[in-house]
Amino acid sequence: MAARPRPLSERTQLDLFRALPGEFAARDAQDLMAYPFFSLSKSHRVAPIDFCAGDVSIRVEAVPDHGMATIWDADILIWAASQIVEARDAGLRTSRLMVATPYEILKFIGRGTSLRDYQRLKAALDRLQSTTVCTSIRQPAEGRRHRFSWINEWKERTNRNGKPDGIEMIVPDWFYQAVLDDALVLTIDRAYFDLTGGLDRWLYRLVRKHGGHQRNGWRFDFRHLHQKSGALSPFKRFAFELRDIIRRQPLPGYTLFLEIEAGGRTLLAFERTPPCGKAVKGFVPSGTRKRVPSGTSPSCQQEPKQGLTRDSRTENRAPNLESNRESNFEERAREVENLVRQAANALSAAGKRRTSSTALTNADAARNGPPSAPQLPFGPRSGGRR
Repeated sequence: MAARPRPLSERTQLDLFRALPGEFAARDAQDLMAYPFFSLSKSHRVAPIDFCAGDVSIRVEAVPDHGMATIWDADILIWAASQIVEARDAGLRTSRLMVATPYEILKFIGRGTSLRDYQRLKAALDRLQSTTVCTSIRQPAEGRRHRFSWINEWKERTNRNGKPDGIEMIVPDWFYQAVLDDALVLTIDRAYFDLTGGLDRWLYRLVRKHGGHQRNGWRFDFRHLHQKSGALSPFKRFAFELRDIIRRQPLPGYTLFLEIEAGGRTLLAFERTPPCGKAVKGFVPSGTRKRVPSGTSPSCQQEPKQGLTRDSRTENRAPNLESNRESNFEERAREVENLVRQAANALSAAGKRRTSSTALTNADAARNGPPSAPQLPFGPRSGGRR
């Protein structure tokens, strides 16, 4: 009996793409920026992420051995996307099979290069490989799902002396095709890698994805943000952390605002931070309690207390229908439901008042008896002649 031929490894069918040296722009895939694909906590997470909105469905699963890939692990995918786009723009052939030294990856994403950082890099690669995603995004047929891992496989390379010589990895085709499409990739601020909070990082990517398409800024309902984040924390804790981010203003290139509608609904709004170029004011906030001579003609003054909103506007921004359809459709539906409910309550109250008024009228009539018939003036009139 002839032996069955062994299937060819995916590695043997792909050309090897060597990472480019040097510094260049960081790029991110828009699908990864807009939807909940990663854990926002560094703690070990096994609970899956289930997200559905319209025709978009996402399920992310993890294994107990490694846990779910985190938003810090996603920095490796940002590095991969940046490499692929840079090489393509330079006219070089790209591939899903990539090789680089740990030093190159760690330096690009703003990490240290110690042995401990190298061990963390390998743990991140393990989580990216073991985390599985099933999604309907960019599937041509309705009801079709694409299942993949963030890294199909990876291995350490060694030289002839047995010393580490680099890392090879294969990124999934779903991710690779998104990166090759110019419309699905955005440049991000390199200060993103300095953000330490998981929610800060997720919020920046979401803002960068939506903020560039809305002239008057961008806004999201707090509860919709909670659903969109995939976070395990309860809504009350999530809202508290959002308010703290608004107070700290950590997102590079964007200013955050808190808006509260008349009905009590809380919104998070964003605007691009205007470029510098305005004249310096004569008084500069210094954080002191009173004016202090500064050695120049102007002087310093006490810094005002920071509020949740750094804006002089007295009204909320217009709904961002262009870049935030799903959230606005949901809020419009909620507003219609509230209007219908208010109208029904008003009609019910008016009906009760009308019924009560009719009942009181009938009761008065019963107490006073039947109404007397009108008297015609046929009797003798006083005064005058007969």
